[in-house]
Amino acid sequence: MTIIEQLITSFIASAAFVIIFNGPKRSLFHCGLVGMVGWIFYFLLEANGMDMVLATVIASFSIAIASQYFAKKYKTPVIIYSVAGIIPLVPGGIAYNAMRNFVQNDYNLAINLAAKAFMISGSIAIGLVFSEVINQIIRKSKLKSIVNKSQ
Repeated sequence: MTIIEQLITSFIASAAFVIIFNGPKRSLFHCGLVGMVGWIFYFLLEANGMDMVLATVIASFSIAIASQYFAKKYKTPVIIYSVAGIIPLVPGGIAYNAMRNFVQNDYNLAINLAAKAFMISGSIAIGLVFSEVINQIIRKSKLKSIVNKSQ
């Protein structure tokens, strides 16, 4: 697939998630952008030879940063953007194939796929949490500098 196709499909997947789960209509476009940004990071990093798990951490980190930006700008909860944004990264196909191989008694392949799905899922969580930790550190350092200036 070309990059344009990747951008369009990831935008549609994220935006459709907002529609399906009754998210705010005014955040539809922004949620699509967040998902598109995260997916293009993942796609380009993996296409250039980076490990799938590390590419997912970086992509989910970028999703969290974009989510925090839109949440501040439009005064909405961060979770609206971050949940919709990670949808393209979720390893649903890998998890499905793992379960299918368990049912077909191909346990070696099933365990390999299940471990890969688990690592990708964990890397999504790590990227989101790491971004929030950095955001909290920045907020506290700004607060300390404001307090120190007022004294």
